[in-house]
Amino acid sequence: MFTGIIEELGTVAQVEPLGSDQAGKRLTIEAEMAPELAVDQSVSINGACQTVVEVDADASTFAVDSIEETLRKTTFGALTAGTPVNLERALQAGDRLDGHFVQGHVDATGTVVSVEREETDWLYTIQYDPQYASYLIPVGSISVDGISLTVARLGDDTLTVAIIPHTYEETNVSSAWTEGAAVNLEFDLIGKYVARSLTAGGETPDPDTMAKAWMAD
Repeated sequence: MFTGIIEELGTVAQVEPLGSDQAGKRLTIEAEMAPELAVDQSVSINGACQTVVEVDADASTFAVDSIEETLRKTTFGALTAGTPVNLERALQAGDRLDGHFVQGHVDATGTVVSVEREETDWLYTIQYDPQYASYLIPVGSISVDGISLTVARLGDDTLTVAIIPHTYEETNVSSAWTEGAAVNLEFDLIGKYVARSLTAGGETPDPDTMAKAWMAD
């Protein structure tokens, strides 16, 4: 479990295939936190929970094995050496929950479709698959590349988040979130459970139908 508060911006040092071109990949990440990690611990990399399989304290690197399922659901397939990545260690019991509950289980990828610079922030509009619309509400929480953010605006298949200067400078937003870029999305855990509980068969409910049913009650 994570909070979506990024601890450090690491760098992909090496990408090694674990088999054929269709197989998983071993990612070696250079980071200041690496010497503090241990094998079998969990780390969120751009919002995806990964298990540490190797640590080189002298080189300040750690490695994770990203399997095929991870590559299918995330942006990891496009990672190359030199790419900056958002890092967060797992939440410890008793820690302050400064963001929101983030599992590190990426639901899907979205695409940055526009970037608007304002006087004190940046507005990023991200297109997503509308099948996930029932998991989103205005001013609700969402994890984008592992960053806990608030949905500032919500459309049928787009959402907009506002990025403050600190987040812009301390995460991969400034370097990676260009128009057309893919980002990892994890929708709010509580929202997903609520949506599923309202459908007997487990299918994704229609947001408009849900809203009308609540108003009728």
